[in-house]
Amino acid sequence: MSQSWEGRPDGRGLRVAVVVARFNEGITGRLLEGALRALREHGVAEEHIEVVWVPGSFELPLALEGIARTRRFGAAVVLGAVVRGETPHFEYVAAAAARGISQVALQHRLATGFGVLTTGSWEQAEERVGGRQGHKGEEAALVALEMSDLLRRLGPPSLDPDRGPSAP
Repeated sequence: MSQSWEGRPDGRGLRVAVVVARFNEGITGRLLEGALRALREHGVAEEHIEVVWVPGSFELPLALEGIARTRRFGAAVVLGAVVRGETPHFEYVAAAAARGISQVALQHRLATGFGVLTTGSWEQAEERVGGRQGHKGEEAALVALEMSDLLRRLGPPSLDPDRGPSAP
């Protein structure tokens, strides 16, 4: 019989960094509120949550890199809001943020909840912070917790990159 692996959103004893973009703070502040609520509800102690603010979504990967290098956190939640405008700026910022966050998470094996909204309008963004589309801040926090637990269960990475992570 094959073995199945799945993490649980259990934050007990876990230190979590939450990186938030100030640009579009009317949305990102609400993302933060939801993420903090979910982290607390799933056992992360208040003193184990650190919030880091950056100017905008483009700066999220660099801040995440700094956080990952400290090796103090078992998970990170990254929150931003990129709303489409009349220029191609939206595509550049959204793509750079997504690519950078992914690279940092993979390079440092840091469980990361991706909560960067990319919407066509302010109204669509509002629907994703407690409206019909749920709460993406809460969802990003739960993903970070679940992936942190899964990575812990999978064990330390193997020294042989062709084998993948070692079984616990």
